[in-house]
Amino acid sequence: MRAIVVESLEGPAAARLLDVPEPVGAHPRAEGHRLLIDVHAAGLSFIDPLQTWGKYQNGVAAPYTAGSEFAGTVIEAPHGGRFAPGDRVAGITWQGALADRCLALPDFTIHVPEGMSWTTAAALYMNYATAWYAYDRARVQPGEYVLVHGAAGGVGTAALDLAVPFGARAVAVVSSEEKEQFARQLGAEIVVRSGEGWLGRVQEATGGRGVHVVLDTVGGDIFTDSLRSLRQGGRLVVIGFAGGSIPEVKVNRLLHRNLTVTGITMDNMETEHPGTLLRVATAIERLAAERRINPPVGTVWPLEQAAEAMASMAERNAVGKVVVAVKGA
Repeated sequence: MRAIVVESLEGPAAARLLDVPEPVGAHPRAEGHRLLIDVHAAGLSFIDPLQTWGKYQNGVAAPYTAGSEFAGTVIEAPHGGRFAPGDRVAGITWQGALADRCLALPDFTIHVPEGMSWTTAAALYMNYATAWYAYDRARVQPGEYVLVHGAAGGVGTAALDLAVPFGARAVAVVSSEEKEQFARQLGAEIVVRSGEGWLGRVQEATGGRGVHVVLDTVGGDIFTDSLRSLRQGGRLVVIGFAGGSIPEVKVNRLLHRNLTVTGITMDNMETEHPGTLLRVATAIERLAAERRINPPVGTVWPLEQAAEAMASMAERNAVGKVVVAVKGA
C-alpha cells in the first residue's frame, strides 16, 4: 500500500511516498484491539510537523508513517465493540494516517454521519474533541465571553464553531487580515489582532470587565496577558504551546482575582475517571449528526504533496484544518 514515510528526523522534507506492507496486529496503544481503517482522508495537526523533527513528546523514531488523524471506513473491528466493518469513522492515531490503511484506537474513534465529506470528517475528531473538552472543563455557561487564542487554527476554529452550541460569545485573537475574516465567518463576535495592544482592545470590547474564559493554544509570552484579560473569577484552559515556550504562573495573580487555571489531556483523565473519552466522543458524534457543527477545512493537498502540507503547518501559513486527500476525497 502507499504511505508517507518520514525516513529521518530532519523535518517535513524527509517525508517520502513509498510502498509499504499493510498494517499488522493492533495499534500500539490499543491494548491488542485491532481496528483497521480504509483511509479516505487524513487531517494534519501540530503533531505532524513536530514529529518530523523529533520534537513531539510522544513521537516515535524514524522511519515511521506520518499522519495523526484519519477519516475512512472500518475494514476490521474488535468483536462486540462500538464499530463494525463498513462503518464511516474518524479519529486520531498519532502516526500512520497518511496511508491507504491505518490502525486506529477504538477509544479515540467516532462515527461520522452520512453526507459528511471525507475531507470534512478528517477535520472532526481531534480539534472538536479538544475544544469541546476545553469548554467542558471550563464549565462555560450561556452568555459568557470565551477568548480563543490561535483562533484561525484547527483547535481555534473548532472552538469558535462550538461557541453556538454552548451559547458562548466568542472572542477571537488572530494574527492577520485573512485570519480575521476567517474568524468572523465562523461567527466570532469580537476579533482582535495579536501583538501589542490586544489586551486593551479585549478589555474595551467587554466594557472593561474582561472575558469569563480563555482557551489558550499558544502559551509563551502572551500567557500573563491572558490572565489579565480575565474578569474576577475567570478561568483559563491550557490546551497547548504553539508559541514554543511553556509559561510560568505567579500564583498571586490567581489569589487576588479568584482565577482558575486548568489543563486538558483526555487520555490521562481517562485513567482516573473512566468514561471520559466516551463522553467526549458521544458529544461530538451527537453534534455532528445534528449538523450543529461544521468543521472548516482550509486547504486540501493530494497525498503526493503531504510533505508540503506538513511544511505549510510548520511555517504557520495554514488557515483552518489542513487535510490530505488519500483517495481523492
